Amino acid sequence: MTTETDRRVRKLDEETVASIAAGEVITRPEDAVVELVENALDAEATRVEVTVVGDGTDLLRVRDNGRGMSETDAALAVERHTTSKLGDVAEGTSEGHRTSSGDAADLQTVSTLGFRGEALPSIAAAGTLELVTNDGGTRGTRVVVAEDEKHVKPIGRARGTTVEVRDLFAEIPARRQSLASSRAEFARVSDAVSRYALTRPDVAFSLVHETGGESPDGGGREVFSTSGSGDYADAILGVYDRDVAGRSSTFESEREITDNGETVTVSVEGLLAHPSVTRSRRDHIYTAVNGRAFPSEPLRRAVVAGYGDVLPDGRAPVAVVSVSLPPPWCDHNVHPAKREVRLRAQRAVERTVREAVHDALSTADLRRSEDVAMDLDSTLEPVDGEESRFDGVRVIGQFRDLYLLCEADDDLLVIDHHAAHERVNYERLRAAVGAGEVNAVESIPIDPAATVSLSPAQAAATAEWRDELAHLGYELDSFGGDTVRVRGVPAPMGRAAAPESVRDALDALRGGETPGDATDRLLKDLACHPSLKAGDALNTEEATRLVERLGSCEQPYACPHGRPTVLSIEEETFVRGFERRSTRMG
Repeated sequence: MTTETDRRVRKLDEETVASIAAGEVITRPEDAVVELVENALDAEATRVEVTVVGDGTDLLRVRDNGRGMSETDAALAVERHTTSKLGDVAEGTSEGHRTSSGDAADLQTVSTLGFRGEALPSIAAAGTLELVTNDGGTRGTRVVVAEDEKHVKPIGRARGTTVEVRDLFAEIPARRQSLASSRAEFARVSDAVSRYALTRPDVAFSLVHETGGESPDGGGREVFSTSGSGDYADAILGVYDRDVAGRSSTFESEREITDNGETVTVSVEGLLAHPSVTRSRRDHIYTAVNGRAFPSEPLRRAVVAGYGDVLPDGRAPVAVVSVSLPPPWCDHNVHPAKREVRLRAQRAVERTVREAVHDALSTADLRRSEDVAMDLDSTLEPVDGEESRFDGVRVIGQFRDLYLLCEADDDLLVIDHHAAHERVNYERLRAAVGAGEVNAVESIPIDPAATVSLSPAQAAATAEWRDELAHLGYELDSFGGDTVRVRGVPAPMGRAAAPESVRDALDALRGGETPGDATDRLLKDLACHPSLKAGDALNTEEATRLVERLGSCEQPYACPHGRPTVLSIEEETFVRGFERRSTRMG
């Protein structure tokens, strides 16, 4: 059991310092916020309030109601290589040094989010740091570190800690100039706080943003807040909206994994949005390992694999997945900015996540209804002046109301009618906007305008990408908070996109894609939704027109998302299978 004595701040021994790969590197405001939020959580805070002015370089403030620190600990906490998060401290030891066998071995079993003893001094080295804290005593302590000088004095404060960072990178112009735009940097901060708000539903989080100037009274726009009820659904409601929360299911699972003869239990819990709620990128899959929230691509892939074929092609879910396993089985110290965690038996952990997600979805009610317009008459019209690669191909049957069976000389062609129709629709749409060139997409008005809730990071990026969104055919107005009013949507060839597709466009632009890339992604999505689905039976005439129209496409052998459209089975395959010498023999 951890005692108050254990929590004293002290210097690390030299062996431990040598074992740490590198101190926390503060390269952007997001890094400072992550360090301060993790310190608050390690202090057992149940409420964490984050305030950001502009992009965070002017002012960052993180306030919590955690344990707080004594005057002695507060003064020592801003020194390099000090910590309260490893091992025991012998009372009466000078300067809080450890007298037992050392800290290095404890790095293998540490259960806190931070332990390197570098967060506060690293932040202080990049800006002006003010720490106000109280461990529950009659008075608190204020520590200010500026220009390599430390000032300590008493101050009034309730139990907890507030850290303010001002003028970040003011003395490091190269680092400040390397930052992205103000909105992009704030979007990173918003993403970081969102990760913890979603993976720690037991803690009440709030994020406040001020676009310029300081407001000491804590004013500004509240980007989001969560209740701290412990329910993942309540957390997703605070960060996203009622639509996402209402179409989600919480889950929890435990499984045993074995590595080198050692067996441990892995726990997986969180929230899974139903397949009717999707995004174009995996950015909305939030992952955490032993409480540390970070975007783990291997775990994100495992989540998507767990959804399997219930996800539309090329789409990603909204999900929160938190993994817990014994501390020796994960190493948080492999990246200087804590953006990675190395897992022992990585593949077994990924398999556990995939199976947990799959099992949870197999018991969830995922029903939904949609109206699908196939529009066969127009999409299957032949292209003037173009020959079809499949002229002479004869449709001879269908299988499962999905696969067209066709005779082509000595081969049997099997065509996936959904993938084929999707390719036809995509190339027609692409031609309508200039054969993939970056041309403005036709927009049609929505009356009445639709309101769309965005994630905090998407909302922060809306103003920055307003011109590009207009170029794509979206007409938007701010509706307060993280909501926009969509007055117009892209409609190439009159096929209107859903207002909610603006989320995907924002994700694409934020992910570094050009407006041309974002347009192409939009066209692929627009081509998919109205295309034939499994079970949509075609008569022979319609099937023949689809095959001919596919043959006129620039790339008839793959759908826009890369799946094959046509499989060819040579006659020789049947000859060998039926042990025939010739198909002409009886």
